[in-house]
Amino acid sequence: MRSLYAVYRKEMGHYFVSPVAYVVVGVFLILCGFFFDRILTFFMDQSLSMEMQSMRFGAPPEIDVPSEVLRSFFGLLSSLVLFLIPVLTMGAYAEERKRGTMELLMTSPVTETQIVLGKFLASLTLFAIMLLPTASYVTFMYLRSDPRPPWGLMLAGYAGVLLLGAGLLALGAFISSLTENQIIAAVLTFGAFLMLWVLDLGARGASSLAGQVLQYLSVIRHYDDFTRGIIDTSSVTYYLSLTVLCLFLTVRSVDSMRWRRA
Repeated sequence: MRSLYAVYRKEMGHYFVSPVAYVVVGVFLILCGFFFDRILTFFMDQSLSMEMQSMRFGAPPEIDVPSEVLRSFFGLLSSLVLFLIPVLTMGAYAEERKRGTMELLMTSPVTETQIVLGKFLASLTLFAIMLLPTASYVTFMYLRSDPRPPWGLMLAGYAGVLLLGAGLLALGAFISSLTENQIIAAVLTFGAFLMLWVLDLGARGASSLAGQVLQYLSVIRHYDDFTRGIIDTSSVTYYLSLTVLCLFLTVRSVDSMRWRRA
């Protein structure tokens, strides 16, 4: 555990010594704040328009503004994660391989699993730190709303974002371990994310086995359940399986570095 914590502490220090963490977190929060305001304004205008129509033509169905805002906001978070996580993971291994510091880490008394888990937990912690301030937007709306949105929708949404982020962080770290170039790692990671994002578009509505498999492998299909306040065990299993698989592949990749240097 001490070795694992040492790797974790080193990675956290690296994030906040370099400008990468500050730039990524800053851009993420600015975009989240801007789009949350736009989404809230849009649904409030829609609600006001519906009320005016009800006064003229009868009583149309009411819009549950807080719930609609939350669903749209969590959908937005998934899109921002798609673009920003490659920046967080591109240097996880590629930069250390390029600078030669990976060799020092490999010769230290830590195992490949401890290296991989330490780096992954550090990136996941940074991701959680990114998400934490966005809870203030949701809390403010919750306190000001009538009726208030259900807590289950809020908790399910954040659980979905964390699970999605964990899976993509693990995948991005694996891709970073395959190259010494950060730009190549970022581009390949974004391409892999995009492929997983749109896998089910061509197979949507298909009844064949191949179509069903493609739909199941799509990361966004499972995420949609969380934005509706539903925590499906199959979706949780999918994200955890993706995370574990990518971490295992990263351990094998790091282990191959040791053998190549032996």
